[in-house]
Amino acid sequence: ARGRFEDYLRLLDKYDLDLAEISDGSIIINHDEKLELIQRLAKTRTVLSEVGSKDSGILISPGRWIKMMSSELEAGSWKVIAEGREAGNVGVFRPNGTAHTMLINKIIAKVKPEDILWEAPQKNQQVWFIKLFGANVNLGNIAPNEVIPLECLRLGLRGDTFFEFLPEDYAQRLKQVDSDDPEEEDEA
Repeated sequence: ARGRFEDYLRLLDKYDLDLAEISDGSIIINHDEKLELIQRLAKTRTVLSEVGSKDSGILISPGRWIKMMSSELEAGSWKVIAEGREAGNVGVFRPNGTAHTMLINKIIAKVKPEDILWEAPQKNQQVWFIKLFGANVNLGNIAPNEVIPLECLRLGLRGDTFFEFLPEDYAQRLKQVDSDDPEEEDEA
């Protein structure tokens, strides 16, 4: 978009970087041109591409999300990033930060969830994706000081996800509170 792609390649080469991102979340890039850039980079590097806009005023239909994600994966992206922004209030999220479930459900009906890196900067968003896809869901836009708490969520070491990783019968026994327990009355 700025005519600086060759400079970008030189920078990647200078620092021997084998991972590169192609994003049109902040600047406008014709999608066919973006696919060409992905193809070109994918010959020598692992490519991440981002779908969605950082601008809350730009709305993208579910069909367009799916088309862009699918075509970018076909062009050579290793993963596609689902835009959520640092605030977690655009793209796959509503302005209030909750997941845009209809959009996400339509996306995962056509694009494998393991091919998507979901930006989820807020704890409640991370929990939502872990509960939906499991502990190994691809999450991004995680602040450095949130990496360990996120790993605790993934391992079920926090209250939000504790019961997610226990055998169902065991989890149910732990969740049950029976005030009519005769042993409790004997102790009183």
